[in-house]
Amino acid sequence: MSIALIILAAGKGTRMKSDLPKVLHHIAGAPMLVHAMKSGATLDPAKTIIVAGHGAEQVSDAAKAFDETADVVLQTEQLGTAHAVAQAKEVLFDFDGDALVLYGDTPFINPKTLEHMTAARSDHDVVVLGFEAADPGRYGRLIMEGEHLKKIVEFKDASDEERQITLCNSGVICAKSAILFDLIAAVGNDNASGEYYLTDIVEIAQRKGLNATSVTCDESETLGVNSRVQLAEADAIFQSKARVALMEAGVTLHAPDTVYLSHDTHIGPDTIIEPNVVFGASVTVENGANIRAFSHLEGCHVSRGATVGPYARLRPGTELAEFTRVGNFVEIKNAVIDEGAKVNHLSYVGDAHVGARANIGAGTITCNYDGVMKHHTEIGEDSFIGSNTLLVAPVAIGANAMTASGTVVTQDVPDDALAIARSKQINKTGLAVKLFDMLKKKKNNSKKEVL
Repeated sequence: MSIALIILAAGKGTRMKSDLPKVLHHIAGAPMLVHAMKSGATLDPAKTIIVAGHGAEQVSDAAKAFDETADVVLQTEQLGTAHAVAQAKEVLFDFDGDALVLYGDTPFINPKTLEHMTAARSDHDVVVLGFEAADPGRYGRLIMEGEHLKKIVEFKDASDEERQITLCNSGVICAKSAILFDLIAAVGNDNASGEYYLTDIVEIAQRKGLNATSVTCDESETLGVNSRVQLAEADAIFQSKARVALMEAGVTLHAPDTVYLSHDTHIGPDTIIEPNVVFGASVTVENGANIRAFSHLEGCHVSRGATVGPYARLRPGTELAEFTRVGNFVEIKNAVIDEGAKVNHLSYVGDAHVGARANIGAGTITCNYDGVMKHHTEIGEDSFIGSNTLLVAPVAIGANAMTASGTVVTQDVPDDALAIARSKQINKTGLAVKLFDMLKKKKNNSKKEVL
């Protein structure tokens, strides 16, 4: 049976105290909405519909950045969850499959849980995701008779007896698309909030002779994010699980709590991650690499056996080949570093290609930006770039070539050549003492003027 995702993302999120739509606040480098979309994407949906409202254009941009085929519909008035789902009806008017309702501010539903829900649909018309709550609080309650779900009662409308129930509603619902919209059409707003509750479809289904059930999951999967505090809690949950998953997959984390991972970080076995390393989005590290302390990586690929850091920064477009070395206080951006090459300290390499086994001396800078355009630097294999060399791009250094320390390179250097481009040194006898005396007198006079 094909399936369509309907992801509710229309809320403003006033408790976030932000102009940014709630679902666009980030967890592990990605909007909450993207986390929900990633979870649902594991079902290979035929359609994905995002119901947007506040900040609809921003929400649409974020959704389509993850899935350009996603449909975005508007809920111009916030009249409840049933009303929100109803906005997807036109997109699904001829869809002959199931519809699964998810929430853009509930980012941690496990794909296996969604599989359990779709499997339960084979025997039931409506499937609701529930959880046993440690503190049921103000959650809606699931009223069960055996395996049959009879109704969902919102806390505000629940009796004292119903409030004692600990099986709670997550809001996630799966049903055949046509049935879902038929049930929604019968939902009214005669309740404490005057809203159209999606949860009412369960009781309506009973009256129509249809049957419903619930599938349960761990409470942590249903965590909804409504405030900055909850956002931080959600990020901490993600980080904890991601770190454990890496270690169980064969990655060494010397101080796990100090390593920050992105939602799409991929690290191979036998890699060692030292303390205080930050992984931004789109980082892949192959087996057996060593990412040393206080390094920051984003949008890059690190190959087998490479060493990065300490205190290194790899920016988007960086490609490190096998057994390369990028050392302390080195920044690499949009550059390919070939096998065995070394950029060990205090250098910037941007918009460049560094050949195999090349050695980049301390203080080397590729001067890649002229204020308007970026320019490329080519450094040949087995070359040696002397300390404090400035490579003014566009420029090419040949294979087995060398630059003298302090050289400013503005022209291509042929293979096997040594480039020296620096001012002639002149020593002025006794001038240092005279200059210091002059500066000290000037300083003393300045102090007297202040007094």
